[in-house]
Amino acid sequence: MFAQKEVPQSHIFQNVALPKFRKNNRKGYLGFLFILPVLAIMVFFFVIPLMMTAWMSFFKWPMFGKTKFIGWMNYTNIFQDDVFWHALKFTFAYALIVTPLIFILSMFLASLVKNSGRPGVAFFRSIYFLPTVIGFGTASILWKWLLDIRFGLLNHLAVSLNLVESPIMYQDSLSMSLIVVITMVLWKTLGFNMILLLVGLQGISKDIYHAAQVDGAVGWRRLFYITLPLMRRTFMLTLILSVTGSLLAFDQFYIITNGGPMDKTLTSVFLIYNNSFINGRLGYGAALSIIQLLILMVVSILQIWLLRDKEGRA
Repeated sequence: MFAQKEVPQSHIFQNVALPKFRKNNRKGYLGFLFILPVLAIMVFFFVIPLMMTAWMSFFKWPMFGKTKFIGWMNYTNIFQDDVFWHALKFTFAYALIVTPLIFILSMFLASLVKNSGRPGVAFFRSIYFLPTVIGFGTASILWKWLLDIRFGLLNHLAVSLNLVESPIMYQDSLSMSLIVVITMVLWKTLGFNMILLLVGLQGISKDIYHAAQVDGAVGWRRLFYITLPLMRRTFMLTLILSVTGSLLAFDQFYIITNGGPMDKTLTSVFLIYNNSFINGRLGYGAALSIIQLLILMVVSILQIWLLRDKEGRA
């Protein structure tokens, strides 16, 4: 009856808002270019070495000579190795001792230097943070020199002040070796953790404390019901860094105690070093490294789960 007039296709899409694919793609490519250097670093210095380490763990891989595929034998040998279990137990025991000390003392120092209006606060912040800029290897060499029985400054002062009758032979005792290492670690790491906790403390508004004081929350109540809950994310970061650093302890035990006395201060990373570069068992050391990585992942996930909020958020 009525002839339908054909509408040109160009008029059909004239008023339709089409997505700007080209513009969005251009932004996506630009963002990818910005993160490309970081991705390259992650791939070349983490992903590829991790894959190579996992691959090596299935081989009998001597320092010199031919390699041989042995499957899961390295892993089964590890779980039957008494030295591995001893090193793992000592590493966890060390972490359980040093982590609370770092956390409590760092929180104490952060509370002392929180008020920037006090005289000398900036000076003490710098003094507390200063050991952080020293590497663990350098700090370990310094403390080993200070405690040397022949010309160590601390041993000389202890004998001169009649605090001890003879120089302290800390390497002959597990307890003394552990005390020396823990003291050095506290001296080295308290400043860094103090800064992290200080940032968390300064991030809490003073109005919250004023309101809590009006409601009668003072002293321990203010600490447990305001400060600690509001610093949960800061505590999580500090705790994960401290525990991870303790489980990866190597420099201080390698330099100060050298695993002694009688391999009683042998950590899991120290065990990896001995098997890989001293005994030349690269495949066995690679398997130990994979197990160490899995342990760190489990411990970190467990910490995040324990420190989650009521809604289950990290």
